[in-house]
Amino acid sequence: MKLYFWFLIILISLVGCKKNIQQDEGEVAYFGGEIINPNTNFVVIGKSDKVFDTILLDKNNRFSYKLKHLKPGLYTFKHGSEVQMVFLEPMDSIIFRLNTLEFDESLVYTGIGAKKNNYFMNEFLKNESLESDIFKYCQLEPLAFEHKIDSLRNIKNKKLQRFSKKHKTSSLFNRIAQANIDYKYYTRKEIYPFVHYGEGKHNIINSLPDSFYSYRKNIDYNDDFLKDYFSYNDFLRSNLNNLALKQHFKHTKECQVKRNSLCYNLDRLNIIDSLVSNETIKNDLLYHNTMSFLAKNKNLDNNSVVLKSFLEKSTDEKNKTVVSQYVASLNNLRPGQVFPNIKIVNYQNTEFNSNSLINAPTAICFWSHSFYEHFRKSHNKIKELRVKYPEINFIIINIDDYGTGKWVSTLEKNKFPLKGEYQFKTPEASRNLLAIHPMTKVIVVNKHNRIVNNNANIFAVGFEQELLGLINQ
Repeated sequence: MKLYFWFLIILISLVGCKKNIQQDEGEVAYFGGEIINPNTNFVVIGKSDKVFDTILLDKNNRFSYKLKHLKPGLYTFKHGSEVQMVFLEPMDSIIFRLNTLEFDESLVYTGIGAKKNNYFMNEFLKNESLESDIFKYCQLEPLAFEHKIDSLRNIKNKKLQRFSKKHKTSSLFNRIAQANIDYKYYTRKEIYPFVHYGEGKHNIINSLPDSFYSYRKNIDYNDDFLKDYFSYNDFLRSNLNNLALKQHFKHTKECQVKRNSLCYNLDRLNIIDSLVSNETIKNDLLYHNTMSFLAKNKNLDNNSVVLKSFLEKSTDEKNKTVVSQYVASLNNLRPGQVFPNIKIVNYQNTEFNSNSLINAPTAICFWSHSFYEHFRKSHNKIKELRVKYPEINFIIINIDDYGTGKWVSTLEKNKFPLKGEYQFKTPEASRNLLAIHPMTKVIVVNKHNRIVNNNANIFAVGFEQELLGLINQ
C-alpha cells in the first residue's frame, strides 16, 4: 500500500502544479519510479546521444524528475548497464516500477501516459517471446514463410488500430508504433537467408521471389527520427548484413559464407560507408559491426586490417579510441603470452594478484549484474564443470564497480559459494586490459600461466574437449 500511496501523492502534486509551471518552462512532462534491487544509486535520463540529468535514488530507491521544454518523442532511462525507452508527450506524468533482476519483464508503468508505454513494452516482450517461432518459420520455403509473418503483421496492425481509436493517440505515437511493426517485419525477412537451413546461402538468396525485398526501395538509411529506436537499428544491422552477403558473393566462389571471415566483414563496413550518411547512424553501425567481428575473430592478424578500415570510415573519436584500445588488448592476449597480473579482491575484501592464484590449468570467467541470466547460467555450468574436471581451477570475477557488498549479496541470494569468487580491484582498467567483450568470454591458461585461448566459451560444444587437452599437457 505504501508504494501506491507514494504514486498517488506524486501524481497529484505533479498534475496540480503543471498549469503554472508551463508558463515559464514550456511544455513539461514528469517521470519517476522505484527500482528494486538497484545496481547503482542513480538513474540517467537522456534523449538520443544527449544526457539530460543524473538523478539520485532516495533512501527508498525512488526518484522523480521534471522534463522542461519537452520535445515529444522517445527518451531513454539507464540504470547500471540496462537501458530502456519511454515515450513522453506534454502533460504526461509517468511512474514505473521495476526489478533489476528481471529488468524488462518486471517493468510496469502507471500514471498519465502509461497506457502508451505499456503498449510499447508489451509489444517488445511479445516480439521476444516470438523469436523461437520465427526461427521455425525461417525453415519454411519463402512463400510459406512470408504467409506466416504477413499474418503476424496483420494482427499487430489491427491491434494498433484498435488501441489508437480507443485511446485517441497522437500522430507521433502512431508513427512510432507503426514503424515498430514495419521494421520488425522487415528484419524477419532480412534474417531469413541466414537462419534458413537450406544448402548454400548463395542458392537461398537466388531462390527468393523478386518481390521478397520489395520494401527496400522505400528504406531511409538516414532516418534521424528513428535513429535511436531499437527496431529500426535492428533492421539496419540485419539489412546491411544481407546486402554485404550479396556483395561478398560477387567476388567469392563459396556458396556458404563464413560470418566472421575477413572479406565478408570488410564488405560489410564498405556497404555501411556507401549507404549511410547520417553521422550518428553510420558511426554506431561501424562500431557495432567492428566490435562484433573483433570479439569473435580467431585470427588476430586480421584485427589490424579491420581496424584500419574502421578508422578510415568512422568520425567518432571516442569510438576510435575504444576500438583501438580493444585491438591493442587483444594483441597482448595472444595465445602463448603470459596472463596479465591484475589485482582482485575476494568476498572479505582481501587483495590478491591474479597470477598468485594460477598454479594449475585455469579457466578465468567473468560476470556482471547487467547480464543476470548469463550470471546464473554460467555459475550453474561452472558448478557442473568443477565436479567433472577437478584438475581445472575456475576463477570467477565480477567485473562491476558497485563495491564488494553488491556482488557478494547477489551470490548469497542465489546460493552460490563464495570460494573462487573475486572482483576487480580497478574494474574499468581491468576490463579494458582483458578486453572483456562479449560477456561470455573465458580466458583459458595453462599451469605455467600462459594463455591457451583468449576467447573461450563454457557453453561451446568443444569447451570440455579443450579442458581435457589442457589437463593432458
